[in-house]
Amino acid sequence: MDHAMNQDTPATARHPRFFWVGTVAGLVLGAVLLFAVWAKALDPSAFAEQIRMEGLDFLLSAQAVALVALALEAGLGLALLLGVRRLWVLVPAVLLVAFFLFLTGRTWYLTAHGLRTEMAGCGCFGNLVQRSPAEAFWQDLLLLVPPLALAFLGRDRRGRLFPPLRTAAVTLGTVGALLFAWKAPELPLDNLATRLRPGTAVDQICVQGESPLCLDTVAGGLMKGEHLVVIADLADPSFRQSVAALNDTASDPSGPRVWVLSAATPEQVFQFRWTQGPVFQVVETPAELLRPLYRRLPRAFRVKDGEVVETWTGLPPLARVASSGSVPLKTPA
Repeated sequence: MDHAMNQDTPATARHPRFFWVGTVAGLVLGAVLLFAVWAKALDPSAFAEQIRMEGLDFLLSAQAVALVALALEAGLGLALLLGVRRLWVLVPAVLLVAFFLFLTGRTWYLTAHGLRTEMAGCGCFGNLVQRSPAEAFWQDLLLLVPPLALAFLGRDRRGRLFPPLRTAAVTLGTVGALLFAWKAPELPLDNLATRLRPGTAVDQICVQGESPLCLDTVAGGLMKGEHLVVIADLADPSFRQSVAALNDTASDPSGPRVWVLSAATPEQVFQFRWTQGPVFQVVETPAELLRPLYRRLPRAFRVKDGEVVETWTGLPPLARVASSGSVPLKTPA
């Protein structure tokens, strides 16, 4: 009879105490990790640059470290989202969260003591979340540590150590995340992956810090009228081949005013003006202000009365810009 009663007992009644608390906490932590993977996979080059800045490429290249980190985050996030709370998932999650907090805490300390320039984006969420170093540390602490601690509660130790279907799903999902990160730079995702998209106000494109710097301060004339703005590397030979077309556009009195923003040094700007003869405005712009606005250079956008109305990956069809001041988006951003 006891055996029959055990068979008729609902499975939920046999769960360990606090099972659902731990399960929900694992789901929350998994969702946070997967959002972090999505944010960084959209622009793997920027993630690799962050790895290089943190000095984490001492054994492998920054690109290789980026792929390993994305695979680890994706695998742990998917496992937690599928309810796998074995120690082979939770222990690496503890180490990963501790490492995140170490990095954000170190960045906060270095910027607070003037040992590092404060960047526009900090922490594990790439360009999608703009945070100061202090905000990155405290937000990561609150987002990651409580659900991680609660995920240890009510673990069901029965069943296989590696549940076949869920382990296979984790493996396939991790491979899919890596494939997406590999192909993402070629996909038309700039408006999604950066902080520059139609509808963005120029005076809201800022780098945080004790004295915030915004794009309308660097290029104050953007707040009124029509403008074509190009973010470019002045030393790029292919961009230099476009100077003549940009000059034609800038010389047209009926067209938009043309700006080129570059994280170049004063010497590089002087050399560009001397050798290329631009008739458009060339503005030295801090790299930390520009980097969250593009994945690849050049990137262009049209501004009307202080608001971004169109964006392009690369340069727009300049002849049509000059004649109408507004062109369809031919190269998706």
